[in-house]
Amino acid sequence: MTAGALGPPDLGRRWRHLTAGRPGWRSFGSSVAGRVNSMSYMPKWLVLASVIGVIAGLGAVVFYEALSLATHFFLGFLAGYKVPTPAGEGNLAGSAHYARWWAVPLVVVLGGLVSGFIVFTFAPEAEGHGTDAAIDAVHHNPRGIRLRAVVVKIVASAVTIGSGGSGGREGPTAQISAGFGSLLSRVLDLSPEDGRIAVSVGIGSGIGAIFSAPLGGAVLAAEIIYRDDFEYEALLPGAFASVIAYAIFGAVFGYRSLFSIPGGYAFQPEQLAWFAVIGALAGGIGLLYSKSFYGVARLAARLPFSRKLRPAMGALLTGLIALWLPEVLGTGYGWVQKGLSADLSHLPLYVVIALPFARMAATDFSIGSGGSGGVFGPGMVIGAFSGLAVWRLLEPFAPGVGHSPAPFVVVGMMAVFGGISRAPIAVMLMVAEMTGSIDLLGPALVAVTIAWFIVGRSDDSIYRSQLRTRDDSPASRLRFGLPLLPTLRVSDVASPPRVTFQDRTPAAEALRVLHEAALPGAPVVDARGSYLGTVGTERLEEVATSGPEAGLGDAIDTTTATVPASATLDVGLEALVQAGGGWVPVTSGDRRVVGVLSAEDLLGGYHRALDAYTGYVYNVSSHALAVEERVGRGAPVAGHQVRDAGLPPGCVVVTVQHKGVLSYATGSTEIGQGDTLSVLVAAEQVGRLRELVRGDDEPPEPEGKQPLV
Repeated sequence: MTAGALGPPDLGRRWRHLTAGRPGWRSFGSSVAGRVNSMSYMPKWLVLASVIGVIAGLGAVVFYEALSLATHFFLGFLAGYKVPTPAGEGNLAGSAHYARWWAVPLVVVLGGLVSGFIVFTFAPEAEGHGTDAAIDAVHHNPRGIRLRAVVVKIVASAVTIGSGGSGGREGPTAQISAGFGSLLSRVLDLSPEDGRIAVSVGIGSGIGAIFSAPLGGAVLAAEIIYRDDFEYEALLPGAFASVIAYAIFGAVFGYRSLFSIPGGYAFQPEQLAWFAVIGALAGGIGLLYSKSFYGVARLAARLPFSRKLRPAMGALLTGLIALWLPEVLGTGYGWVQKGLSADLSHLPLYVVIALPFARMAATDFSIGSGGSGGVFGPGMVIGAFSGLAVWRLLEPFAPGVGHSPAPFVVVGMMAVFGGISRAPIAVMLMVAEMTGSIDLLGPALVAVTIAWFIVGRSDDSIYRSQLRTRDDSPASRLRFGLPLLPTLRVSDVASPPRVTFQDRTPAAEALRVLHEAALPGAPVVDARGSYLGTVGTERLEEVATSGPEAGLGDAIDTTTATVPASATLDVGLEALVQAGGGWVPVTSGDRRVVGVLSAEDLLGGYHRALDAYTGYVYNVSSHALAVEERVGRGAPVAGHQVRDAGLPPGCVVVTVQHKGVLSYATGSTEIGQGDTLSVLVAAEQVGRLRELVRGDDEPPEPEGKQPLV
């Protein structure tokens, strides 16, 4: 069992301290959890999405105000510089020049110092761009986003961007609502699948709110967590949460598009060729953005001084770039508006060409060095400047380009970040909503498709926590090799808990009991028996050293996954993977601990089921079947390696279970008598496979079951 995070108690632990003497609160929480988890899909997600949407909208309001105050103080008051704003935020022209040019790099460095101190003192996981951290939580631990990290992210990002650092405001906003989705997963004891959806919905609704793009936010919730797949379960909850978040944010700041296009847009077929040029360029720029960002991050990690100082070093480089190009400061959205309105036409051509690369470098230095902020917004700004540069290059001589740079700026925004984020549909919808340019969606498909293809060929993404597809999660890979899991219930294989602690148990006593029982950890409940979390020996040893009367309060890990007793065993497998593969508490509908599910329990139960179901075949598709067979006496494949076993053409051995140990099969894996093989095979080859694997054994079909072949 993984020990709890080190350091001072986070907000979750403080909440437990506050409610320690208030069983009414816990009883109410258990009652709500029981009601929510007993609901069917639609009512449950109407409730959960509504709550997440409210928090996402309020979080967007809070961060927007914090960023506005920080920008006014750092750049406005200290540096004497006013940044331009987009049409949806006043369309202010900003300062024509620096009043105190020498103060600009100093202010950016000050912001880097403050941000670095806050992040690496209180929540190191808040460094960098928050969206990637939230995506990682979706796949590996939906309950694991600490509330402290959310608060630190708000403050540190406001300081980083407000002082002139190049970053986006979507990362902090996404982490606020994703963090609340994670909190709901813990408080309501949601299943692993529901926890994933809650955090995904939080990501999409937060970003949709801050950009006033609810439809794009809804699709983003389902698209952004994979490179080449779609989390369709998050789409409808994401839509509901995004609309609510947008309604709240708009009620405070108005229901307007972030940008405006003067004169609108009229489709010109000749422009499709030039949009294709933008797409090819956008793919390359997106790859450069990703590789340079993580290259700077790796370089910063090797700097021979404190992590708290690294953001200041990056901020210094950003400040120096800003002395030449003020367009790299802050979010940059005001400069995008100037590009849409042709207000940057006076700039020399070489400056326009340099803008996307300067913005890219500033983002690398500001966020890649350990500063706090998003990479979504800067990616769209880089795309906007790229489209503007293409327009400036083509406008004097190319037919059909037109006299307005707006279409090229919008398509550049969509193509650059739509490609490198691996979320092209969501980004296209968001940019269309942000610019009020729905008519550009069709023509922009040319550029976005080309950019997406180029990035996809390199298998890169700005979000390194994305999985390729739904089947690439550890639980999905194991589940594929164990097709009987959905036929079993957790309650059928879980063991009674050998040890359960009350939260008032002294830490030293709990540690002694675990050592005597030879257990790595145990569940913790309150006086009423409601589940609170788990404790592990490693963390207990640290807490116990603080004094003989130290309690379990600071040792409880509330992020450990749980699994409902009524769930099927494939859900239990996912919970085990999230918990690190050791064990997870099994809870009832009212949050009572009714058992413990370990990896041994799962494999033991599966083995018993296999005895009853051996030879039963499960459809995978219309052309292939997943078959589980035990190697019998005298089987032709026994004693051979997989590559030399003479298996039917196209047959793929997925897993081999040898003496109760399950492992993935490779060409060199030896097949022995008594082993159980999970095999993917063409339907017409099943008979031949059985002849090779069963040998002299011919197990009967399970009673009441009919084979599919």
